[in-house]
Amino acid sequence: MAIIVYSAPGCSTCELVKNYLRDKGYTFEVRDLLSNPVYQKEVEALGIMGIPVTVVNGKAVKGFEPAELDNLLQEA
Repeated sequence: MAIIVYSAPGCSTCELVKNYLRDKGYTFEVRDLLSNPVYQKEVEALGIMGIPVTVVNGKAVKGFEPAELDNLLQEA
């Protein structure tokens, strides 16, 4: 299962997502939008503006939405 969290330094909601995933035992890749402009284009290609964005096997959810995150993780 491939999990990517698009985030930026200082984003408290991004930290909530990352901590939530860690607490559930998932490993994931963090893509810092400020460090690489390609990551911003990847998020825009998903039709999403803003962060955090969590992508699980190609499906995305914006923000810290535990129920939606759980659904994505269960589908994967």
